[in-house]
Amino acid sequence: MAGDRRSSLSLGMHETNLVAEERAHVLARKFAGMFGESPRIYQAPGRVNLIGEHTDYNDGLVMPAAIGFYTWAAIAPRSDRKVIIHSENSSACTEFDLNDLPSTRVGQWSDYAIGVAKMLAASESRLSGANLLIAGNVPQGAGLSSSASMEVAVGYALLEVTGQTIDLAKLARLCQQAENEFVGARCGIMDQFIACHGKRDHALLLDCRSMEYRLLPLRGDARLVICNTMIKHNHATGEYNRRRSECEAGVGCIAKHHPSVRALRDASLADLVVCRSELPETILRRCRHVIQENIRVLEAAAALEQEDLETFGELMGQSHRSLRDDFEVSCRELDLMVELAMQAQGVYGARMMGGGFGGCTINLVRSDYVESFKLTVSEAYEQSTGMKPDVYVCTAADGVGQTL
Repeated sequence: MAGDRRSSLSLGMHETNLVAEERAHVLARKFAGMFGESPRIYQAPGRVNLIGEHTDYNDGLVMPAAIGFYTWAAIAPRSDRKVIIHSENSSACTEFDLNDLPSTRVGQWSDYAIGVAKMLAASESRLSGANLLIAGNVPQGAGLSSSASMEVAVGYALLEVTGQTIDLAKLARLCQQAENEFVGARCGIMDQFIACHGKRDHALLLDCRSMEYRLLPLRGDARLVICNTMIKHNHATGEYNRRRSECEAGVGCIAKHHPSVRALRDASLADLVVCRSELPETILRRCRHVIQENIRVLEAAAALEQEDLETFGELMGQSHRSLRDDFEVSCRELDLMVELAMQAQGVYGARMMGGGFGGCTINLVRSDYVESFKLTVSEAYEQSTGMKPDVYVCTAADGVGQTL
């Protein structure tokens, strides 16, 4: 969902809760004026990924955290089978019948909501007609998972309004399925999973194969600072698909020697050495990144459990260098943003985040240095590139739930 300018402010947990509560009450009044009744309101968060990049589609490990930017879904049941959804952000409306759901996407925001309804219906969930009004302040196009936030908020609301017990893991899988099969985006499970299972002041270690997870404490003096480079290179999608294919090629070679290897998650660096003469150097480097990145995620989890943010920050730096040199998905602007961050005071660690070739960096910054960090990094980046970056400051938040 499109972000408002409030998202560029430095939001602590108390202020984030006030913003969410304020938005919920405003949305409730708008809903009442639109539909003539009071709604229930549910919210689902966006997310950052602290470490573990390009590991998800290799059955690997990731470490996301939910953040205090949300999609809100105001809902009330109808007596028929129609679902009417208004979007506050786009001033648009979509309507469909649960007995005759659309078969194809139309390339608009409504695809996410319709896709979720289709997957819920196919899973034999007892859906009823409903009126919805949705709004959000998760910045769009910044790699903070505004789409997963919307999917989970709508899915949760549609189930809750019927009084059903919600299995959050199942909801996450169905929302991912909606994005894969209806919207047509090849995302992994991480975004929807953290939107469902996030916890305030915690990151989450997720095994993308088994869906097992563990909550990890984020020390109170640290803030998550996202710096948007404001660029996205046009070749990003093609290069992303190429990386997936290169990883699959590496697995194919390793499996000839070790049949138990089904994904790079199962491989070791020693396994890779065996294939040194059989694989191009490029594919060897791609595989090396994924194998080492999984190790880094486990080391980062241990660091958080020890409240050792210095070691955690060092691992973030290693991750960025590996993404830059071995996986080759960084770019000049991302490298510059990381370099500027590491020159600033109070920074534990910084790295690129997401698919690459532009987008955002994630920075772990001491809370008392956040404002100076924003100022110095933004000014230096603008002086070097001519572009003023968006900077989002937040703390780890809870996953989906009722807010009003």
